[in-house]
Amino acid sequence: MILLAVIYCNNQDTREVLLLKPFKEMKYYIQAIKNYANFSGRARRKEYWMFFLFNTIFAIAAMILDKILGLSFTSIGLPYGYIYLAYFLFTLIPSLAVLVRRLHDVGKSGWFFLIGIIPLVNIWLLVVLCTAGDMGTNEYGMNPKQDTPFPDFPSLNA
Repeated sequence: MILLAVIYCNNQDTREVLLLKPFKEMKYYIQAIKNYANFSGRARRKEYWMFFLFNTIFAIAAMILDKILGLSFTSIGLPYGYIYLAYFLFTLIPSLAVLVRRLHDVGKSGWFFLIGIIPLVNIWLLVVLCTAGDMGTNEYGMNPKQDTPFPDFPSLNA
């Protein structure tokens, strides 16, 4: 059950109704799905982690639906079913794309995601994913936190 709360704020001359949207940050998830095959550029920390959060929530919901509807692959010993499998296939490429763009934001090659396969070294990948991105422009593009690039300042020698 999704709970939406409405808060009434009294400003001096107007009364505004603010709808607290529990999925306000879902725009990052939708943006990652729309850029599903874009492996170039950079993704901010918030974009990656909000995508990760909503992806996890929807994956768990798919698993629960599979259990409730009896669609699990119990014959081969998997607790997942057709709904989770469809969701996983739907989000596989967008998940890799946003991961690669996040690695680009910290100045690493997208191929660094393969380091997550190595036990104990994958902790380093988690630390890199939690690290702030490079300030300014790096070899993978502009800083995604900046709306516009820095203006070119005229030379003092001119």
